[in-house]
This record gives sequence, C-alpha cells and structure tokens, in this order.
Amino acid sequence: MRFRTVALSLTVVATLALAAWAGAADTPGVTATEVKIGHTNPYSGNASAYGTIGKVITAYFKKANEEGGVNGRKINFVTYDDAYSPPKTVEMVRKLVEQDQVAFVFNTLGTPTNSAIHKYMNQQKVPHLFLATGATKWGDPEHFPWTMGWQPTYQTEGKIYAQYILNNVPNAKVGILYQNDDYGKDYVKGLKDGLGDAAKKIIVMEQTYEATDATIDSQIVNLKNSGANVFYNVTIPKYAVQAIKKTHDIGWKPLHLLNNVSASVGQVMKPVGSDASRGILTTQYLKDPTDPQWKNDKGYQDWLAFMKKYYPEGNVEDAFNVYGYSAAQTMVQVLKQCGNDLSRESIMKQAASLKDFMLPMALPGIKVNTGPKDFYPIEQEQLAKFDGERWVLFGEVYDASKK
Repeated sequence: MRFRTVALSLTVVATLALAAWAGAADTPGVTATEVKIGHTNPYSGNASAYGTIGKVITAYFKKANEEGGVNGRKINFVTYDDAYSPPKTVEMVRKLVEQDQVAFVFNTLGTPTNSAIHKYMNQQKVPHLFLATGATKWGDPEHFPWTMGWQPTYQTEGKIYAQYILNNVPNAKVGILYQNDDYGKDYVKGLKDGLGDAAKKIIVMEQTYEATDATIDSQIVNLKNSGANVFYNVTIPKYAVQAIKKTHDIGWKPLHLLNNVSASVGQVMKPVGSDASRGILTTQYLKDPTDPQWKNDKGYQDWLAFMKKYYPEGNVEDAFNVYGYSAAQTMVQVLKQCGNDLSRESIMKQAASLKDFMLPMALPGIKVNTGPKDFYPIEQEQLAKFDGERWVLFGEVYDASKK
C-alpha cells in the first residue's frame, strides 16, 4: 500500500511536470532548462554611449544564472549590435525571432529602431518588452498588445518641464533642439501640451538634427540668436555633449533643460566639465550613482557590489548602468511570476500584472505598476539640478498616473 501511494504520487508529479513542459515546449526559446531572450543595442555608431546598457543587462542575467536561474531555468541572452540604424534593427530582430528562435525580445533600444519593428513584433505575436525608449506609443495595448515600454514617457517628461517653465520663468522664450524622429517629436509634443495655449507665444524657435549628423553647432548658434532664454535640449548623448559645450563656448546662458536619456554623469556631464554643465535641469526616477545621499543605501550598495563582481569594467558613475540593471530586474520579476508557464501569452499577461514592484535603485516612492490596459510601468519622476558634480533632486515627485 505504501509503495502504491509513493508510486501514485510520483506519477502525479511526473504528469504535472510533463504538462508544464508541454506548455513550455510550444514556445520557441523555452526548454526545461532555459529561456532564450533577444536584444538589440547600439554598441557602435552615434548612439554607442548606450551600449553599456546591453553589457550591464548581460552581466545581470549572468548573476541570475549563477544564483540558479529563474524557476530553475537559465537565461540565454542573445544580444546584437544594430548601431542605432532602423534597417539594421529589422535585420537583427528578424534573425532573433526567425533564426535564433527567442521566446521574446527585451529592452531593444531607441525610438526610431523600435518603430521599425513595432508592427512586425505584433504581427508575429512575440512579446516586445520593456523597450529602452520613452515614446508614448509603446503603451497602446488595444492596437499593439505585444509591445510594452518601461521608463516614463517622453511626453510626461516634457510636461514636467513645461510646468516648471510656467511657474518659474517669467517672460520665457523657449528654443528647442530635437532629433528629427518620433523620439524628438514626442518630447516636443509633451512640452507643447504642457504649455497649452501659451506654447505659440513662448516657443520662439525649433531646430532639428538627424541622428547621422556630424555636428549640431549651427543649430545652437541659431537658437542663441533667436533670443531664447530657455533651451530645451532633446538629444542623445553624443549630441548632448556637443550642445552643452557649444552653448558654453558661445556664452549663451539660458535655463538649460536636458532630457533624461542623456543625463548620465559619466557619459555626458563629466566629459563636458563642471563650468559648462552646472545649473542644467533634468528629471530622474532612478538613484543617480554619483549622488552621495545613497552612499549607505542598501540598493546602491548591492548595485555597486554587483558592478564590481559582474561588470568591473563598467563605469560606476554612469546612470545607464543603473538603468540596465533595473530593467533586467523588472524582467526577472516577470519571469518569476510566470512560474512554469512561459508561453508568450503568459509572459505578456505577467508583464501586465506588476503590482507595486519596488526596484532597489528607483527613487523612494517610485513603484512599477502595470495592468491589462496600463502598459506604462513607471510613471513617476522628480526634477534635479546639476551642481557641477552631481544631480541634486528638488521639488515633489510628479505622478503622471494621477494627472
């Protein structure tokens, strides 16, 4: 009788395990021992400052694997260089989906690059998760149920700057420099929406650049000559460095608003020097690794220990290494919630079921929340001012989910 009971129990366990594996076997990239995840990043080209994000994600998944993986499965992370070129992104992502047979694609970087694969991913019904871009269109589950952003949207950030201008800059004259694509236009829309009817009067000039341009010097000179006393700087790191330097070199001293995606101390602020960078404003939602207030914070200490062990060549003053680390933690949480069901439908369902998930390197009070109709995981930000060495937070946390 005892033998029969044991045999029956083993049969039930085996049946359940087989059922779980049968479900997993239907999903490309999922086996009993691993889950294969795809990724593209600009390791080369004009946006290569972001390349460290792919490297730190690789390092974090290595850490997760050394600790036993997720629910017993190791993460097989396949990442390719797309050089921030949309045609290259299409090529690499098709390779990931059709040849490498990844279960899903995660944290692909860039608005123009993700725009190029947006429809394809949804037609293929492959999860296109936690994109490394704040374009507002990534939160449209009705029309694109397989795509979800991660960071606060560019329009939200633009509205925060607009609110600051209206409250703090009398007789504001705004000059705008932005990348001539969906990324740049999204930021500009947010600012204009936030300024409301005053936008036509307040905005005195708009200048654009292409992501392939060698320099933006002439645009900066034009903006200065427009009489603008507020500079809305919507640029990726390479051009942010150029813009800050040129602004300083020609003696233009506007209120300088720098988009969050170029606010890395290690990649942008330190290279241009304290004289040129002091006084610039941005927004933040993650702890800046150069801010001494986090010195004894457990989240920061754990991140620093991780960097030293798994990515020792990485720059610990580079906020992009906090970004990639935090995005990877969010992805691991989703996989944990999936349990044994790693079907693509389950992965999307769990990505849309994050409740008050707290990232160790998020600013206090900022939590990750999603729902079936809410594909905007992080919706809170706070303004910060650069003092020449670090970003100093000020004001209240702005919560877009309550606006």
